[in-house]
Parts: sequence; C-alpha cells; structure tokens
Amino acid sequence: MSNISIIIEERPADIGNFLVGRLLPFRGKRMVGPFIFIDHMGPALLKEHQNVDVGPHPHIGLSTLTYLFEGTIMHRDTLGTAVEIFPNQVNWMTAGKGIVHSERTPEYLRHSDKRLHGLQIWVALPKELEDMPPAFYHAEADEIPTWHTDGVSCKLIAGEAFGRTSPVPVYSRLYLLEIKSSVTQTLRLGEELFGEAGLYILEGSIESEGHTYEPKRILVAKNSQLCEFTLHAGTTVYIFGGEPFPEERFIYWNFVATRQDIIEKAKQDWKEGRFARIEGERDPVPLPPEIPHLRPKK
Repeated sequence: MSNISIIIEERPADIGNFLVGRLLPFRGKRMVGPFIFIDHMGPALLKEHQNVDVGPHPHIGLSTLTYLFEGTIMHRDTLGTAVEIFPNQVNWMTAGKGIVHSERTPEYLRHSDKRLHGLQIWVALPKELEDMPPAFYHAEADEIPTWHTDGVSCKLIAGEAFGRTSPVPVYSRLYLLEIKSSVTQTLRLGEELFGEAGLYILEGSIESEGHTYEPKRILVAKNSQLCEFTLHAGTTVYIFGGEPFPEERFIYWNFVATRQDIIEKAKQDWKEGRFARIEGERDPVPLPPEIPHLRPKK
C-alpha cells in the first residue's frame, strides 16, 4: 500500500510582479502540520526595468519564512527592521496580533538585470499565541545546522530533527529540512520525523514505491514514520511538517486565525488604517475583494 496520501503540483499564482508556483494551501490539503502556505518564486530573470515591489501589507496569526536560492529582497517592517535577505539566510517574521512589511528589490539593483528564486512559507501560530506581540529574527547562512553524510548534504532550516535544532525561534513542533544528493541513494527518514510530513521536489527526481516523481510538486505522506524514498543524483528536496493543530484555521489574504471574527476585524483594521505604518514606505497594498465561493458558510 502506498504511503503517499496526496500529490500537489504547483499552480500559477499572480502576485502582481510575476507568477509564482502556489503549493499550499490546496483544496484537498489545507495544511501539512503547522505549514499553511508555500510559494515557489521563480526562477525569474528580472530586467533592468522590472523589480519586486510588494508594498506594505499586513499579516496576523502566522510566521513568515523567506528562503532564497538566488537574488536578494529588501525587507522592511513596522518593528523598524530593515534587512536585505541573501541566499541561504532565513528571514523569520512573526506577525502575532499584527505586523506590516514590504518586500522590494534593493535600491542598488533596481536599474540592472537580476535573478530571483526562492521559497516563501507561512507557518500558523498555536491558538494561544496568535495574539502575541510581533517579532522578527534573521539567521545568517552559517548559523543554520548543516551536515554531510555519504554524498548527501542536509540543512535544518527551521525546527528540530536528527538530534539538531535550528536557531530560528519557532512556536510549535515542526521541521523544515533541505536535502541535496550528489549520488543516487535511498533515504529512510521515518524515525527522524513526527506529525504530518510533506516532501517538495525542487530539482532532480525521486523514486518512491516504484514511481518516479519530478520537480515542482509536493508529496504528502500518510504516515511520516514510513517516510522512505530514493534520491537520484543531483536532486534537491525539502522535507517539512510537524505536529498538526487541533483547531481549524481560517485564511483570507495575509490573515490566518482560529476564528472568522478575528479575520473580519483584521480586514476592517486594514481598510481603516489601524495597523502600524512603516516609516518612509509607500503604496500600501489594498485589501483584495472577496471571492464569493470562498466566503465562510453561515
């Protein structure tokens, strides 16, 4: 019997500047552990007249994780943070009761060609922390636990696994692992994982139970304890997941919450300008119109 419960392929989503590959949420699987949103950005070649310009926009009830393979993004937020994100660093912003941030091409790159490629991930907060004060953490590349075994390179971007713990301050039991293989070999990870587990194939291919799977898709395990697959040489995958929450999560735009009324309040607060502002920033992103078939049932 197959241990794969669902296969999720990237779907194109327009974020205003370019198309991304949306992976989560998915109609058949809204979350994997506490992970509620994953976008694959690029790889994109931006010309000298093309820039990332995601103006100030709000978040509640989650932590965002930005992890780049190529390019840079300038992050600013209402905590006063102003940091340029480079490849292999981890940008971890916790919204809690509310934060506003912007993401833009750094000024010195705005008139030249550049590339952008990476992952943007949201992790829902536990119910008891969804109203916590906002926070920000930035990890340099050399702070992230990295190890090598028999042609396989492993990196623990966030959470805990293999007896290691990432410095990124997560708020529930989870893991986000990068695994790269220079040789073809079988990995058995079940003993290291817990809760729900997903596997995202960035490049290369894997084999599982006689089937070969190509990039740009997530495989969700029925049982994380049975997680076993063969990595082909030149393959990069991301293993993510953890303990699921007992409560449902509502999601609207950039808002995540355990109750719909929290979402409604955040929507009204943004429309009426009650969120904090980023000094010197411009062009706040307007609240998007509701999609009728996504309105909550009464």
